[in-house]
Amino acid sequence: MENASTLIAMASDHAGYRYKERIKAALEEWGYTVRDFGTSSEEPVDYPPYIRAATLAVTRGECDAGIVLGGSGNGEAMAANKVRGARCAVCWSTESARLAKEHNNANLIALGQRLLDPELVPDIVRAWLGAVFQGGRHQRRIEQLEEDADL
Repeated sequence: MENASTLIAMASDHAGYRYKERIKAALEEWGYTVRDFGTSSEEPVDYPPYIRAATLAVTRGECDAGIVLGGSGNGEAMAANKVRGARCAVCWSTESARLAKEHNNANLIALGQRLLDPELVPDIVRAWLGAVFQGGRHQRRIEQLEEDADL
């Protein structure tokens, strides 16, 4: 994903706040523009409103991609995937991030601050941003997922 004009939506709850801030700084250093949907501290909050706002910005085309964070990333991925058009993958390695884009065309990723080594996180983000959707049989599967969203 080109970084010159790429806008990344970000959101977290309190348990993902520190990594959100670190990733945001790294993205800006790499030349990306970040739109931060909160939260703004480690004070406990409920994550769904923050994640939904960031996800809607991605699915409406206001942002090119999104990164959401929490303690494990699981709840954040579930919240994001409630929004039609969201394909949010929980990533725990560079390979999981790369495959999320190559095979699933993930337009968001979810990361767990309590589960990931802070040294690995930038590599995970770079792997996802640098990967390219392969299309083909994978496109057919994404279309099936979209059909299932109506059930």
